[in-house]
Amino acid sequence: MKYITYFVLITVVLTTASCEKFFDKEPKDFLAPTNYYETEAQLTSALAGVYDMLGSVYGTVWLYRMGIESDEGYFARNTPINGPQYFNYSSSHADVAANWRSLFQGINRANVFIANVDKNQSLDVSLRDRMRGEALFLRGYYYFVLVQLYGGVPIFTTPIASAKNTDAARNTIAEVYAQILSDMKAAEALVPSITEIGFGGRVSKSAVRGILARVCLYMAGEPLKDTSKYKEAREWARKVIEDTQAAHALNPDYSDIFIKIAQDQYDIKESIFEVEFWGNRTDSYTETGYVGFANGPLTSNTATGNGFGGVKATAKLYYKYAVGDLRRDWCIANFTYNNTGANGAKTMITATTESSLYDRQAAKFRREYEVVTPKATGQTPENFPLLRYSDVLLMFAEAENEVSGHPTDSAYNAINLVRRRAFGKLMPGATDINQYDLSNMDYQSFKSELQDERMRELAFEQLRRFDLIRWGVFAFEMQSVLQDIDRVFGAAPYYRSRFADALAPKQLTWPIPAAEVTLNRLMTQNPGW
Repeated sequence: MKYITYFVLITVVLTTASCEKFFDKEPKDFLAPTNYYETEAQLTSALAGVYDMLGSVYGTVWLYRMGIESDEGYFARNTPINGPQYFNYSSSHADVAANWRSLFQGINRANVFIANVDKNQSLDVSLRDRMRGEALFLRGYYYFVLVQLYGGVPIFTTPIASAKNTDAARNTIAEVYAQILSDMKAAEALVPSITEIGFGGRVSKSAVRGILARVCLYMAGEPLKDTSKYKEAREWARKVIEDTQAAHALNPDYSDIFIKIAQDQYDIKESIFEVEFWGNRTDSYTETGYVGFANGPLTSNTATGNGFGGVKATAKLYYKYAVGDLRRDWCIANFTYNNTGANGAKTMITATTESSLYDRQAAKFRREYEVVTPKATGQTPENFPLLRYSDVLLMFAEAENEVSGHPTDSAYNAINLVRRRAFGKLMPGATDINQYDLSNMDYQSFKSELQDERMRELAFEQLRRFDLIRWGVFAFEMQSVLQDIDRVFGAAPYYRSRFADALAPKQLTWPIPAAEVTLNRLMTQNPGW
């Protein structure tokens, strides 16, 4: 992205040993900090190594084989034949192990950085504090992803210099969340405003506050059910909304959010925190990802930018959008890309039968808008959004409804802003801007509408599965998709295979990787695995 030179990874010197010893009993990638962390450039490079693990998670198969296991879409290819995308896998599956490894590697890189950031006391203290805050937040974020996927995991807050003698018992889910809160709250006081940073690829106060709101909502829901955290979630979201310096606001045009992402433009009013990718593999950068390729429409057109077409939508998602909701045909393709022709050449889809809706592809991230040329095959420079302002508004509305026991004016204001944008009512010259506003609802009806609004607004941004789990309705909603499939297709094995095994209680968490259980004598496995 255009500001990445400010934070470029000069040399990844901090490739430390990960906590997951099953990959290598004798790590070969650990660099002792004896002669490092002496200059600002060295600190910058080392901190970039902590950020780099975000790309290892969100820049790979996470976009189409993991994280999408919900009722909004499904894995659209026939191979591989098992994995989280099918709810049919074991604790030995490579994807399960790879995510565990990447997340703990990010944690250990953060721990090494935090342990050494003050090594040279002559460096400006504000510089060191800012970087410390970023590393603390990232450590907390990696633990947040871990606890969502695996439940309770071991907590490490100091570097692991050797993979020997690292048997560690699992901490409880509550203990992991307590560590996440501790790290992120400490970071919030140290990191700068997003306006000072100028782009969404680095940790800012807005990013920390918004993710803290998300963390607290997850703590309030299943499985922890600490409902006292609704109030805290509301306050963190409010801090983002009422930050006059950041002055966050919705982009009036929903599609423009993702066009800007494709075009390497930052919109820090709307897109608050992003995973950075850049380059086309022919330049000096090699930090490309899969955004727009793996989770964009299928095509082999090199002018458009080839797409894997790894995700298709469900009819359930399609029908959640009301007539006139502009998000529907942006999130769900109403076209197919042509394999030849000019950039963006497409054929419009005319079929609207319920069965045909299952053949429509996810289209939120579109390579036709990329400006880095020539467009790489199988790689893209598109960032992945981890937090948008609309999400903050919806989190605030949800928490306000829970705390008050009914939707208040401020809850209505927050959700209605998102709805107005969806129907084009924030665009210049729009009339009748209140046409689609919600009002006069009780607690439960507002909650149900809020849950649907999150599905419509945040489709294919890797949040739906975890929302369903924290609301305690994952199996129920997956069952509804199965019932739709049986009604439309009969016992069609192609579609049923994507959802049939989702109802088992064990699917609420992934298994602890088998090799970790084998080698870590204190590790225990999740129930059912």
